[in-house]
Amino acid sequence: MRTTTSADVAAVTSADVTAAVHRLAGVAERTPLQWHARLSALTGAAVWVKREDLQVGRSYKVRGAYNTISRLDAAGRAAGAVCASAGNHGQGVAYACRTLGVRGHVFVPRTTPRQKRQRIAALGGEWVQLVVVGDSYDEAAAAALAYATESGATLVPAFDAVSTVAGQATVAVEVLEQLAEVRGQGSRPGHAPDVVVLPVGGGGLLAGCGSWLREHAPETRLVGAEPAGAASMAAALAAGGPVELADLDTFVDGAAVRRVGDVTFPLVRDCGAELVAVPEGAICTEMLELYQVDGVIAEPAGALATAAVASGAVTVDPGSTVVCVLSGGNNDVSRYAEVVERSLVHRGLKHYFLVEFPQEPGALRRFLDEVLGPDDDIVLFEYVKRDNRETGAALTGIELGSVDGLPALLRRIEDSPLRIQHLAPGTTAYRFLV
Repeated sequence: MRTTTSADVAAVTSADVTAAVHRLAGVAERTPLQWHARLSALTGAAVWVKREDLQVGRSYKVRGAYNTISRLDAAGRAAGAVCASAGNHGQGVAYACRTLGVRGHVFVPRTTPRQKRQRIAALGGEWVQLVVVGDSYDEAAAAALAYATESGATLVPAFDAVSTVAGQATVAVEVLEQLAEVRGQGSRPGHAPDVVVLPVGGGGLLAGCGSWLREHAPETRLVGAEPAGAASMAAALAAGGPVELADLDTFVDGAAVRRVGDVTFPLVRDCGAELVAVPEGAICTEMLELYQVDGVIAEPAGALATAAVASGAVTVDPGSTVVCVLSGGNNDVSRYAEVVERSLVHRGLKHYFLVEFPQEPGALRRFLDEVLGPDDDIVLFEYVKRDNRETGAALTGIELGSVDGLPALLRRIEDSPLRIQHLAPGTTAYRFLV
């Protein structure tokens, strides 16, 4: 087995990044840097979005994957490449293998959406074999490592290698070049951004862009946005080294990493980045805004940076120049129901209750007349009548017309003779029933 991780020294030089720029020329897209009217109006800053969702494979991951595989010597190319992925990295590896004529194996867990599996197969063509194994990313990663050990193929890390990090750093190179070219919308030609906001999973993008910006735009404030339920980089910085998270919310699948990399950690630590945690509900709200207002399809990890700004997790000064990296657009349409649900709950517009109804005629009518407000809507009602009981509980979901209506609803519940329990998000009962 060959691996690019163990022998690497945790340093990314300008020469490493410049070489990656040349390797990726004509392979990766020079994705647009677009003025963002909604966030600019919201913050008073000049906000720009780097559209890596328009990249080959719909994410920035191809940059690191191609840079790593293209550096293999003849023996390495003959032995092939292998990776484990939940989706985006696998697409980058598949595209790189086909483009370079290198045989590849991409291991994914059974939980990987069919859409991502199909994209990996389409991008890799006859050069890549897709292997579906295990019920989690960790099981797929173990299978990929076993294959690499047995076959001698090069294991291509999703983030924890200098060659991967250098490839991801090319995003920052383009940002500085593109911002120097623009005119108007509050930007100053040749002026480095005041703030750059990046999504963080294993740390490859933040480590690469942070290393480049520290040298070429040292006054730029660098912010890494992590999912609140998967803040592994913040945990590593607090502990002084990579640690495994005991609990991991996998909803933001592209950034849900239990342990950050040994290569990426010191690079992030030394680049002076600040970290913010963004609640998953705020990410969902931003995904919907991107879709409905901006016409942009973003996956959860792709919306992390703009969600950090939109939610106020990152505060920016009016008149400053801000760049957010929209890192990926591989969102399965079947997830939007959950996205809407999480957004409503996060904004305080959707609540769940257990209502204990007496088993007598008119009980439901009293609830509708005495408890429900004029702008409230029942969106879920699950009730099973049991003849041997005097009362029966109903799981009831209520969507409010406005978040301001909640105090009045809770007062009516308190005054009602019915026994009603509010299921608070995050509690055991809430997670079990909803």
